[in-house]
Amino acid sequence: MTNQSRAFAALADPTRRQVFERLASGPAAVGEIARRLPVSRPAVSQHLKVLKEAGLVTDRAEGTRRVYQIDPAGLGAMRAWLDRFWDKTLAAYKLAVEQASKETP
Repeated sequence: MTNQSRAFAALADPTRRQVFERLASGPAAVGEIARRLPVSRPAVSQHLKVLKEAGLVTDRAEGTRRVYQIDPAGLGAMRAWLDRFWDKTLAAYKLAVEQASKETP
């Protein structure tokens, strides 16, 4: 499975996506994330483990707790993968417009 596949698979779960979206506002510990979600701390920890394995988050020790944050490299890899399709779509659109303008009197 490619890194992009793992990342998209990780974000397919709605609760995991909520955990990830919570980290968009900045680094947070498991307890901080769990307080805002209808799941337990152990469940949040499991979701963070999957996100970390998918390359979407990193963690660091801060005293006795682990603080998680979005990994820009993992998110950048997803964006680069999606941009391939955007670039192809824009090129196809440009070609269609150019052909249509040649056909219009």
